[in-house]
Amino acid sequence: MGDRDTAAVLVAGGTGERFGRSSGKQLALLAGRPVVAYSLDACTGVARVGLVVVVCHPDRVSEYAEALGTGLSGVEVLFVAGGPRRQDSVAAGLAKVPDAFEYVAVHDGARPLAGPALFNAALDALDDEPRLTGVVVGHPSVDTLKTVHDALVTSTPDRSRFWAVQTPQVFRSDALRVAYAKAVAGGREGTDDASLVEAAGGTVGVVEGPRDNIKVTLAEDLAVAEALLAARGEGGT
Repeated sequence: MGDRDTAAVLVAGGTGERFGRSSGKQLALLAGRPVVAYSLDACTGVARVGLVVVVCHPDRVSEYAEALGTGLSGVEVLFVAGGPRRQDSVAAGLAKVPDAFEYVAVHDGARPLAGPALFNAALDALDDEPRLTGVVVGHPSVDTLKTVHDALVTSTPDRSRFWAVQTPQVFRSDALRVAYAKAVAGGREGTDDASLVEAAGGTVGVVEGPRDNIKVTLAEDLAVAEALLAARGEGGT
């Protein structure tokens, strides 16, 4: 494979309404650094990544570029405006990825604890199985799951069949582009990128990732993430 065969789309365009702070969650400080800085470090730390497209809220592109645009590792980083939905933001980032990149990795800007090794594991799994269109990271569900309607339990599915899925998610770039084109044509909205690839006929594999690959959604999640960084001996200065 080529040395730089992968582009990363880093999705940081959400408004962070549940976070409870007007400035949002991606630029909130985690151990002295913006949350999204850790996600960007993970992307630029992958040897195969030659481009990172950071997708921001349209009103905050320059703010993100100023906060994150220095001290990078030599990988090209672009800052672009996202759309009203996560799906629109990924599409905006994907549009900036040249066709020369064989793979695209999509990662959440608010998921700061995923390191380069997790990206590499997903990319290796995709390399190793030609039948796969993409690979997601996640872990088997440890909780009992219920289907619920009108606050009443309607069934208890077999927990062993369910995984909690996270990011990064990696795809063959041509297949991801086709999936997004079909989603637009069909008016389809997916809860993640893999669901759009699946709907377009792709085959998606999974690799098990660490359970501490949490997403910062609420303000109190920062304390959890900071404790996990401290346990790893990491953090900002």
